Amino acid sequence: MPRPLRDPEAFLKRLEWTVIRRLDGLLQGDYRTLFRGQGLDLADIREYQYGDDVRHIDWNVTARLQAPYVREYHEDREINAWFLLDLSASVDFGSRVKKQAVSTGFVAVLARLLTRHGNRVGAIFYGSGVDQVVPARSGRRHVMHLMHLLQSRPALQASKGTDLRELLAGAQNALARRSMVFLVSDFISAPGWEKPLAQLASRHEVVAVRLYDPLEHELPDAGMLVMQDAETGEQLFVDTTDRGFRKRFAAAAQKREADLRAGFRDAGIDCLELSTEDDLVESVMRFADMRKRRTRLRNHDLSLA
Repeated sequence: MPRPLRDPEAFLKRLEWTVIRRLDGLLQGDYRTLFRGQGLDLADIREYQYGDDVRHIDWNVTARLQAPYVREYHEDREINAWFLLDLSASVDFGSRVKKQAVSTGFVAVLARLLTRHGNRVGAIFYGSGVDQVVPARSGRRHVMHLMHLLQSRPALQASKGTDLRELLAGAQNALARRSMVFLVSDFISAPGWEKPLAQLASRHEVVAVRLYDPLEHELPDAGMLVMQDAETGEQLFVDTTDRGFRKRFAAAAQKREADLRAGFRDAGIDCLELSTEDDLVESVMRFADMRKRRTRLRNHDLSLA
């Protein structure tokens, strides 16, 4: 992942040469089907055919007619994409590259990839609360404007902690039309975000983009360390040579992983995992391949039913 530069134009130009062209060529336009469902306006209801998206089955009509029927929608010519950006203090952490740098790189790449094809992108910024809404627009200059806003934000000091429910509520109010939504966060948050996330996903095409650093999963044997909670500023002196402590830390991290996956599953959304040590293109392509394989498998299973 290229490190953010203070010059947004230089940063974006570097990404266009090193990442965006490569990713655009690999996807070959498939981003429309990988990250987005159909438009919002209902056009017709017809009997299911092999290859149809099972998410568009109208279960009321299906039950009444005793055969699967799907809703057809008018396809929007343009995509409206929104980035819901968690910019809280914990995102400013990273053992080599900060999660904030990964987030900025992801937004730059996806925003430019989408605007290159005439689509519009907007963003909602969350620091200690929702503090900025950037309306959806198209064009390279708009992407540079987004990068400038992200890179010029002052470092956030320890605060009351993150509550993603506030960010999701802000999105519910700001997104007037059906959109493609990327929720970019490390999901270190107060509990209770799962239900509002499911509510947002019932109206929009939502993808969770989860940022993480390997040190958040497993501690090395590095002697005595001072660990600080980036959200609250609380400090703790720990002995990482203690094998029992490292095992408890790893077990707590595994439980958090399981809880996160359950939250995404209950909300009915997919999650793109972005590590501070991963290649962005490889991560996006793994996610894309997973989505395509699952869609093919779902359609195959339905055809055999």
